[in-house]
Amino acid sequence: MHTHPSYLSDDDRAPARPASNRLLSSLADDDQGKLLALCDTVRVDVGQVLYEPGQAIRHVYFPVDSLISLLAVAEGRMTLEVGSVGQEGMIGASVALGHELALVRAVVQRAGRASRIAVADFRAEFKRNEALQRLLYRYTDILLAQAIQIAVCSRFHVLEARLARTLLITRDRLQSEKFHLTHEFLAHALGVRRVGVTKAASALQQQKLITYSRGNIEILDSAGLEAASCRCYELVKDKGAMGMAKVFL
Repeated sequence: MHTHPSYLSDDDRAPARPASNRLLSSLADDDQGKLLALCDTVRVDVGQVLYEPGQAIRHVYFPVDSLISLLAVAEGRMTLEVGSVGQEGMIGASVALGHELALVRAVVQRAGRASRIAVADFRAEFKRNEALQRLLYRYTDILLAQAIQIAVCSRFHVLEARLARTLLITRDRLQSEKFHLTHEFLAHALGVRRVGVTKAASALQQQKLITYSRGNIEILDSAGLEAASCRCYELVKDKGAMGMAKVFL
């Protein structure tokens, strides 16, 4: 498993543009420019661990076309996904609130690019920029609300409905009906054994809601999958949509 992002070469490095990450693009041009000037563009690979709980946070990441899964960890091995972050957000916002150490494991779910800034540089910019402060306070509120809803869902709802919820959220983050998620990743995300994922995925496939082969997933019936999901999908989606609308004001 990779643990370090790679720098893009000068030849394939994509120029950091305001529209690359929606959170950054919601800032005024001058504020965007100052932050982007401090960022490196890095490529992150599937399975790469960007943070581990209890380890010092060294960088803040703004995904461009990558997707990062946030996993709560118990006893070093048991995990549960409490959120995911794509181009709409960032990981490492807690450093602005005074946290030195990571609270969750951040694992790359979809490979791609991210804008990365050193913690010291980010804190200095956060301290002087009131617009960035307001933005991050609203954003962290949204992440907390979603994490709470997912935790409740994981305790009270059946696995098939939880898997449907996870697939729908992933679709929303990636803006695609097709994506790749291994049984192993889904087991970590849902806090269950792989056999449980296999049974739940088979049930959804038999209902012709999805196809699932060797980690390649295609949602065939979005409305049907939403019906198979618990109401937590709607709650997480609504909190995210309404919250982001407020963040991006």
